[in-house]
Amino acid sequence: MELENKTSVPEFILLGLSKEAELQPLLFGVFLSMYLVIFTGNLLIILAIIRDSRLHTPMYFFLSNLSLTDICFTSTTVPKMLLNIQMQNKMITYEGCITQLHFSLLFVVLGNFLLTVMAYDRFVAICYPLHYTVIMNPKVCGLLLLLSWVVSLLNSLVHGLMVLRLSFCTELEIPHFFCEVNRVIQLACSDTFLNYLVMYFAIGILGVMSVTGILFSYIKIVSSILRISSAGGKYKAFSTCGSHLSVVSLFYGTGFGVYLSSAASQNPRASAIASVMYTVVTPMLNPFIYSLRNKDIKQALRKIFR
Repeated sequence: MELENKTSVPEFILLGLSKEAELQPLLFGVFLSMYLVIFTGNLLIILAIIRDSRLHTPMYFFLSNLSLTDICFTSTTVPKMLLNIQMQNKMITYEGCITQLHFSLLFVVLGNFLLTVMAYDRFVAICYPLHYTVIMNPKVCGLLLLLSWVVSLLNSLVHGLMVLRLSFCTELEIPHFFCEVNRVIQLACSDTFLNYLVMYFAIGILGVMSVTGILFSYIKIVSSILRISSAGGKYKAFSTCGSHLSVVSLFYGTGFGVYLSSAASQNPRASAIASVMYTVVTPMLNPFIYSLRNKDIKQALRKIFR
């Protein structure tokens, strides 16, 4: 196959979720609605936490950052998809694709770390309630957030730089609605062994760290809850982490489902459709999970609309 130097690659083609022209208006309407729900829902969560002084605690500090991450993550992918459908143009420039790849990786990994930090927060709150304010002081919370950002940023920078070293073929069609790193690497004509090595190493290390941290936290939480004598005490303790557990299950459940569908299906477009679950559906449901299951958030939201 003919090679093109990476600096001369003009643009990639995002094939999207469907080739059917009659489905494009429906896809535009559905994804525009979902994006508006994501943006509005998560923005309301952030505003509610900022305005209500009772919510100025570590748990809600991390929740507001998770909501901001969800907004940023979907904003790197969905608006470009909507623009392509509206303009009937599936092109994305080489620079735009690399930028989209970088920021989508940054925010998905950051969301992963924030869920892990939130699990640790619930572990401290339930297992060490008397020392909670000392352990989870503002300095520690700031350092945990900074560490999450730094690791996520370094990870996305490494992957972005690894893609920049690749040469691409004349066939530049991406069977997805955004520039996912794995799909972009598959289009390269140069050796991609190092790219895949780095990608799977990062997934293994960062994924194992996060999952291990969450599992450890919840094993300790369940153990502490079971030692509570009263049923009311058990319910109150569990209710403080119920929303987070639901979001964690949704995040990792959809991610694992996409991985299985990609491994089982030879149709890359089917994998792209499955990935909608973690790229759009999960960020859309997160505000509902936290607002419907959390009395404090409900009260803070009511204050906004008064």
